[in-house]
Amino acid sequence: MASAWGDASAILAAAGIEEDTSYYREFTGDDEKAVLTVAMRIQEGWERNDADFFADTFTDNGSLLMKDEQLTSREQIREYMKAGFEGPFRGARVRGWPLAVRFLDDTTAMIISQGGILLDGETETAPERQVRVTWIVVQTGDGLRLLSHQTSPLKG
Repeated sequence: MASAWGDASAILAAAGIEEDTSYYREFTGDDEKAVLTVAMRIQEGWERNDADFFADTFTDNGSLLMKDEQLTSREQIREYMKAGFEGPFRGARVRGWPLAVRFLDDTTAMIISQGGILLDGETETAPERQVRVTWIVVQTGDGLRLLSHQTSPLKG
């Protein structure tokens, strides 16, 4: 039986992303892997420093909390990330991994992950840039989209 959320390998291939099966960790069910492709697409947007690729993962009314900035539309997210990739985030990447995947209903899922931003040239995330992230993923007419991405810093 096919996954109700899609085929992770096909979703990633359509986005031009090489599948890294180690990212899934223990979340290896077909639905879990499909939902996690949204996080992998965001990570790829950072890898490419491509604001369009990053923003296009969101719904039109998507929400992104980045540092103290609460962005509430795909276009605000696009402009914020464009400025970031041209400025302080030039060459930056993100690395992370899922901690939990929950299906809230037939069209909504939540991911909890941990990771952080690596600035250009860094090989490890500095403690002040380590975060815990809550992702709300929704099924739309044009595939899986990110409705909300909210980060909280980890300090320890």
